Amino acid sequence: MDHILVFFLGGMYRSPEFTVDADLVLLALGFLGPVQSGLLEDFGVELNERGNVKADKNKMTSVTGVFTAGDMTRGQSLVVWAIHEGRAAARGVHNYLRQSAVNLLGKK
Repeated sequence: MDHILVFFLGGMYRSPEFTVDADLVLLALGFLGPVQSGLLEDFGVELNERGNVKADKNKMTSVTGVFTAGDMTRGQSLVVWAIHEGRAAARGVHNYLRQSAVNLLGKK
């Protein structure tokens, strides 16, 4: 890391080297969109016109059994949307796994 800015209640502190005792550290790194090479490309996950991962209403991607949520599908957004979509994805995964188990048992 080239540098770090630390904001205290009393202002900002700059120094080439220092230690800060903390209970919590939040990193604001920005968002340039999902990395399209690697796993997304290897699995053949489809992207939408904005370059985000395409998903259905259950948050399943174009690859059966692969789910997504948050910034990967919506693009840069508020954390409350990521939480909301994470819950929707969890429901989608749950329903998918339940249906898969039912199919394995031969029930409909």
